[in-house]
Amino acid sequence: MIQRIMVPGIMTPVSHYCHVVRAGNLVWVSGVVGMEANGHIPPDTVSQFDIAMDVMDECLKAAGAGPEHVTKVQVFMTDISERASINPRRIAYFGEHLPASTLVEVKGLVDPRMKVEIECQAVVG
Repeated sequence: MIQRIMVPGIMTPVSHYCHVVRAGNLVWVSGVVGMEANGHIPPDTVSQFDIAMDVMDECLKAAGAGPEHVTKVQVFMTDISERASINPRRIAYFGEHLPASTLVEVKGLVDPRMKVEIECQAVVG
């Protein structure tokens, strides 16, 4: 059975997708950016990443998962030289549960004010 989950209280998707999908014990969280539900986007990468991580955690919880279940993360940054500035939050969130990871620099995200986006996959149960 496939569950398509829209998480109340977080930013409405900007296109035709849902926040998180769970199929059996597999979970996929759609790309999450640093925009608050009210549309506010902080100007700095760290604040945006903090928002994105909080929303990703809400999405995981909505599917019955947490950081210990994440198997893979993909991070997209508009300025890869800021990578070190987001690492403390990653370390604090995942702790000893190290996921596989991909980090790439991109030309832009869906809104030119956005600097970082994260998505993940998890296995639960």
